[in-house]
Amino acid sequence: MVDTVGTTRRGRGARKVIRQTRDITMLPALKRKLPLTEPMDLEKIEKIDQASMAILEDVGVVFRDPIAITDWRAAGADIRDGDRVHLDRDLVRELIKTIPSSFTYHARNPANNLPFGNDHSIFVPMTGAPYLRDLDDVRRNPMLEDLANFHKLAHMLPAMHSSAHHIVEPYDHPISQRHLRITYSSMKHSDKTFMGMTTSPKNAEDVLEMCALLFGADYMEDHAVVTGNCNGNSPLVWDETMLGALRAFAKRNQPILCSPFVLGGANTPASVAPTVAQLNAEALSCLAYTQVVRKGTPAIYGHYLATVSMRSGAPMAGTPEISLMNFMIGQMARYYEVPWRTSNTLGGSKVLDAQAGYESAMTLNAVLMAGANYIWHSAGWNEAGMHCSMAKFVVDAEMCAMGYRMAEGIRWDDFDEAMQAVRDVGPGGHYLGHPHTLENFQRAFFMPEMFDNNSIEQWQADGSIETNERGLIRARQMLNEYEEPKLDAGVNEALLDYIARREREIPAADALNQEY
Repeated sequence: MVDTVGTTRRGRGARKVIRQTRDITMLPALKRKLPLTEPMDLEKIEKIDQASMAILEDVGVVFRDPIAITDWRAAGADIRDGDRVHLDRDLVRELIKTIPSSFTYHARNPANNLPFGNDHSIFVPMTGAPYLRDLDDVRRNPMLEDLANFHKLAHMLPAMHSSAHHIVEPYDHPISQRHLRITYSSMKHSDKTFMGMTTSPKNAEDVLEMCALLFGADYMEDHAVVTGNCNGNSPLVWDETMLGALRAFAKRNQPILCSPFVLGGANTPASVAPTVAQLNAEALSCLAYTQVVRKGTPAIYGHYLATVSMRSGAPMAGTPEISLMNFMIGQMARYYEVPWRTSNTLGGSKVLDAQAGYESAMTLNAVLMAGANYIWHSAGWNEAGMHCSMAKFVVDAEMCAMGYRMAEGIRWDDFDEAMQAVRDVGPGGHYLGHPHTLENFQRAFFMPEMFDNNSIEQWQADGSIETNERGLIRARQMLNEYEEPKLDAGVNEALLDYIARREREIPAADALNQEY
């Protein structure tokens, strides 16, 4: 037996120091080591593939964009009724073959570069919320300062691999110019990778020009630095705004998410497997088009996926069918050897309560076991995406850190030392002061900070603080501790000059910038 008294006291002191020193170092890209959940055998995968290819050949996909129609005609597609594109399956297969199965995301801080694709995954915060629940837990319209606070939190939360873009909409800036300030906030407040606005082709071009100022135009030719998103209008429609933004990203060789916007049962059949067949056809048509624009450009099989309540028509989160579809979509993406994106920690609740937690946890576990690569909407989403919650943002990030640890799999590197500890301690002893415990206590078992595991007496003595309030306290603490990762002074000046010039050129308006 070993003497445990002194070592136990030293261990407690070490833990106290660790608790008082916040480590904001970003976790590396998750390298998954657990077996994937794959409910389809090869026969079923091929059944979905054949059904999707039949949709592309027989039903066709509408591309509401004259440039895309010209491109498709030159590529050999069959164009009918003006804008309905019928795609031969051999053409689709030939095009998607040139999509890279993996690449590296490059951040302005090289320490935050991320291998991506295959068995690597990254967590990205939610975006697009028209409201927030703020540090006082008040639901209101967001401002640019609120967006900056979310970008600061994303920078400080180790499990977040990106600062995304418009986590919340900054209402204090005109819609036509908003993309400029959103992009600058993403770049300024975090040195992780980020997303680029695709709300119009012109906006996308502005984002990419700002990226060229930050990274260099030549550098972008063979380095992925920003991610765009192209949302489809299910069933089977891609519009001019999204396709123009897609072209802007593809021409710069920057990754684009090809994301059908699926509300299962409303804009797809009311059944799991047929929904996946339609979604797969939609995603393939967009993935193929990226390669028509620029062969070899990075593209990501995407989707936004919810099911619809057959009682009310409202979108639902965390349902078992969403998990089943994610499992299937993961198998289809791997069948085509392309990386894929999904959504995470989605909640329909209006507050951070049990419903929000259960829905988010259900989704998180499913997308990890489905093998998703780009795990978007990983922090803050509630009320079906209508608001981003400051409290839920930090709680979700810790949930992602827990999921990260689970998906890393079982560690065997200390097995022999731990078995020696069994011999040292023997029957009736304890391990708290053993050298193996003191060496491994930080990593042995995940120690949540957002969840209380004390006795009820200790919880009451500490103020009976529930999860929502604990999240708000943590968010305030982190924002008080935030230190800006400074941009290079010359780059910062160039970015501000570009924004000032574009704000003079783009009329301030409550409409998207489509012309300037």
